[in-house]
Amino acid sequence: MPLTGIRVLDLTRLLPGAYCTQLLADMGAEVVKVEEPGSGDYMRWTPPLVDGQSVMFNAINRRKKSVTLNLKSEEGRQLLLGLVENADVLVEGNRPGVMDRLGLGWPVLHARNPRLVMCSITGYGQDGPFAARAGHDLNYMATAGALGLNGERGGPPLPLSVQVADIGGGGLQPAVAILGALVAVQRGGEGRWIDSSMTDGAVGWLALVFAAHAAGERVARGDQRLAGRYPCYRVYECRGGGYYSVAALEPKFWTAVCEALARPDLADLQYSEDLDAQKQLEKIFATKTRDEWQEVLAGFDACCEPVLDLDEVALHPQIAARGVLAPRTDPVPLLGEHSAEILAAAGVDAARLADLRKRGIT
Repeated sequence: MPLTGIRVLDLTRLLPGAYCTQLLADMGAEVVKVEEPGSGDYMRWTPPLVDGQSVMFNAINRRKKSVTLNLKSEEGRQLLLGLVENADVLVEGNRPGVMDRLGLGWPVLHARNPRLVMCSITGYGQDGPFAARAGHDLNYMATAGALGLNGERGGPPLPLSVQVADIGGGGLQPAVAILGALVAVQRGGEGRWIDSSMTDGAVGWLALVFAAHAAGERVARGDQRLAGRYPCYRVYECRGGGYYSVAALEPKFWTAVCEALARPDLADLQYSEDLDAQKQLEKIFATKTRDEWQEVLAGFDACCEPVLDLDEVALHPQIAARGVLAPRTDPVPLLGEHSAEILAAAGVDAARLADLRKRGIT
């Protein structure tokens, strides 16, 4: 696999960092979770639990290893520095300044291993007036302007069901930055420190929205180009309560939609901003159930798909064919399961390991 032979030390907790390192593990990297003795990653104990461990933890910690180290102790810090010597990447998610106060800041790690790539994932970044401020996905989306755009026209902002800032800004984008830094190292460069802000990431994902706004276009909640402004790009309620997505942006697709609805007279309403135009489509979709519309629209190349409930997703023929939700058997590490293996490589024998465990160092 492309990252076989790459070792990653993951000092993070909860979703963003774990998702980031899961992407690296899926590409073959050896990911070692460095967790606090006794408690470990908080997500281990987040319900729902199966066999005493969180299914959410399991979902984003496949094929990783776990070592426990008390980084508030000098011995624990020295053991981590020993691991850093043979690592390629270290990912941490503390507030700015915490690693420095622990004696594990970038200057120390870089001196110990000049080829190390260190990635710090935070809510607001390493500098600025909000750098030390606490927050979660909803706060970062609010600050980025994304939350204010989500919801019905005239209604309140609605939280997204997917943690975009956490997963996108705090997971995907750091992983991309790490891969770029590893390429630079393999080309003979030194390691580098990556400052990854979840809020910055969320703002970056609004590039098209900010461009339209700067050009003077109306950008408001429920009134954006791809958020319900046009009849050709909306979600319509069907008879019986189901929903259908229509995303016929190109004229040929909208023509196909009008043909499927047996309403060729609606062709000129594709980009109409008249609410009556939307109401006409709403009335038409309300005449059939979602499944009935699926039978009608299945034969047309029209960019229309039913809105699925979660329990329907795995049964969808495309999802099933790709094996996206196939049952996984990849092992998930127990807390500290690999401490002996990982620390042995750093020169810790069985007797010393027993002593370290007795004193709460590992």
